[in-house]
Amino acid sequence: MTGPDLLIEAAVFDMDGLLIDSEPMWRQVEMDIFGRLGVPLTTEMCLETRGMVVDQVTAHWYGLYRWEGPTPDDVAAQIIEAMASLLVTRLVLKPGAVEAVAACRDRGLALAVASSSPRRLIESVVEAMALGPWFSVLHSAQEEGAGKPDPAVFLTTAWLLGVDPARCVVFEDSPAGVEAAHRAGMVCVAVPEGPETLIDDSAAAAFVSADLVIGSLLEVDEDFWSRLEKRRRGAVRPVR
Repeated sequence: MTGPDLLIEAAVFDMDGLLIDSEPMWRQVEMDIFGRLGVPLTTEMCLETRGMVVDQVTAHWYGLYRWEGPTPDDVAAQIIEAMASLLVTRLVLKPGAVEAVAACRDRGLALAVASSSPRRLIESVVEAMALGPWFSVLHSAQEEGAGKPDPAVFLTTAWLLGVDPARCVVFEDSPAGVEAAHRAGMVCVAVPEGPETLIDDSAAAAFVSADLVIGSLLEVDEDFWSRLEKRRRGAVRPVR
C-alpha cells in the first residue's frame, strides 16, 4: 500500500509517447498528410501540438495555412485512419510500460488510460498490450469539450473511477499533459520522451512543475514511491 501521506488510490496513464512509442508515427502521418495540403510541417512544428486531440491539431494548422479541399474534420479523419493502420503493424511499447502498469496494479491502485487519442486507438492499443482487464477506465479527450492542457479528460477519468482527483497519480510525457494533470489537482509524474521535448522555456517549466520527473517507466519500483512521497512532502504547490 502507499504511504499514509501520499494516499494514492488510482494511477492514470497517458498513452502516446508514454505507454507506446507512437510519437514518431504521429509526426510521420501528420507531416505526410499536411504536406500534401501545402502545410510545411517540421518535427519541431509537430511538437508544438503534441498532446492535443487530432481535431485541435487540424484546426490549429488550418488557422495558419488555409488549404483548399478537405475540411479540418476530414483531415483529422484521414490522420486517425492512417494511425490505426500503422498501430496494427508497428506498435512498440515504451521501456517499462507493462512493468509500471503492473507495479501500480500490485499496489492495489485502480488503473485508467486518459489520452488525447480517439477511443478506437486507445482500445486497440490496450488490447494489443493484452492489458484490457487491468484498466477500469479508458477515456479519450476527444469526448470532452477541450483537450489537454484543459483538465477535463483527467477530471472525468477520476469521476469514472470513483476516486478523488487529489488521490490520483498521472503519468505523462507531454507539457500539455503535465499542465492538465496539475489543473485537475492530481499528483503528476513526468516522463519526458527526450531532450527534443524541451524545445522552449514553457515546455521546460511544465516538466519542472511535475511532482517527480523520471527518465523512463522502468524507474517505477519501490524506491520510486518513496521518492514521490518525499517530493510531495517537501513540495510548495503554486497558487493557481
